[in-house]
Amino acid sequence: MTKWNLRPHRKPTGGKLNRLGKKTRSDRRPEPLFTRLGELVRKTKRSIGGAVSYVTLSTNMANVTDPSTGKTKKVRILTVVESPSNPNFIRRNIITRGSTVNTEAGKARVTSRPSRSGVVNAVLVEQKK
Repeated sequence: MTKWNLRPHRKPTGGKLNRLGKKTRSDRRPEPLFTRLGELVRKTKRSIGGAVSYVTLSTNMANVTDPSTGKTKKVRILTVVESPSNPNFIRRNIITRGSTVNTEAGKARVTSRPSRSGVVNAVLVEQKK
């Protein structure tokens, strides 16, 4: 079902607000596209003004930076360990900003927004022994 970015119909006091105009196509909200764990699948999306943005639908690689050395390397993501945005995302292996993932290098916290930026950048939290 389509979601809309519209003004509320009621004032904070409870009074009714009159509508300023009819619904237009630009008032629609896009459906959320979550980045899942799996083989790399990207989708191009047209933005306002003809700009193109890339949406990562699934990925299994991350650019992990080690804060002690400052070096970045590309490593494989194994599982999603923790997700502050939604606890059900752990079970579904959905990668969001702030979620902790288990990689070949160790546990890392995701710093980018994979569903918007097209890549998964992370900072190493706990090194693998």
